[in-house]
Amino acid sequence: MSSLAAARADNFYYPPEWTPDQGSLNKFHGQHALRERAKKIDQGILVIRFEMPYNIWCGGCNSMIGKGVRFNAEKKQVGNYYSTKIWSFSMKSACCQNEIVIQTDPKNCEYVIISGAQKKTEDYDVEDAETFELPAAEERGKLADPFYRLEHQEEDLQKKKQAEPVLVRLQRVSDSRHSDDYSLNKALRSRLRSQKKRVVEEETASAKMGLAIRLLPRSEEDNSEAKRVKFPSKFERSRKDKRALIKAASIFPDSSGSSRMELELKRRKIKASITTRLLSGSVKPSAWSQSCSTSAINKGSTVTARKR
Repeated sequence: MSSLAAARADNFYYPPEWTPDQGSLNKFHGQHALRERAKKIDQGILVIRFEMPYNIWCGGCNSMIGKGVRFNAEKKQVGNYYSTKIWSFSMKSACCQNEIVIQTDPKNCEYVIISGAQKKTEDYDVEDAETFELPAAEERGKLADPFYRLEHQEEDLQKKKQAEPVLVRLQRVSDSRHSDDYSLNKALRSRLRSQKKRVVEEETASAKMGLAIRLLPRSEEDNSEAKRVKFPSKFERSRKDKRALIKAASIFPDSSGSSRMELELKRRKIKASITTRLLSGSVKPSAWSQSCSTSAINKGSTVTARKR
């Protein structure tokens, strides 16, 4: 950036036609020092960044506007509480462009919604929030009475005595836990080492099984579920047949490969049926051997006849 551009950016550039009797640069240019924020300064309105003090419901679209959301609000004075000014902030919601007006309440030290929105009521239980309940305004006024204050102090002392054993026990437990930092750190590191070792073993076991995921340790529930699973009796037979077909098939796709696979499947089925019949006793081994020998003799005779 050149020196002239830097001077203009810092608003220290004085044009040649400016003279000291014309006043400041803002007066010379006919503008306010706050620029666009003070465009309604003649009406007593100044544009500021207003932060929502609590959760509210938008009056236009009934959507929630969270605490801490910022708006460009028009700030103006609308009254006085003794010597303290009462300020009003009017802004447009981003959801539906509804106008929201909020004023300060110096008497109660809070913000009050005038129009355009509704405060979200949020009540908390003292016991759930684990906090102490502050005395109400009427009770705080009664504390000016010395007799009432004395009775109130007695009640507080009784509550303290009742809660003291619990507090002492909690303090003792906390001290025992944090008395030896070295032993606590040692136990934590040993636990982490054992956990890392177990994870490595599980990953190694999964890799041996050809799995890309880590298997969890076995449990009694997994064992019982696995015992309930029953595979059909034909499962092993069909698996063997499929493996035999795959082994008998050629790696090259051709028309003879399918017929060869069918022949191999038929042969295996015939062998399996004969074996089943032999085991069941429906066919005698002697008869089966005789049939085999006769078939062999017939084959031999046919071969010799062909040779002649």
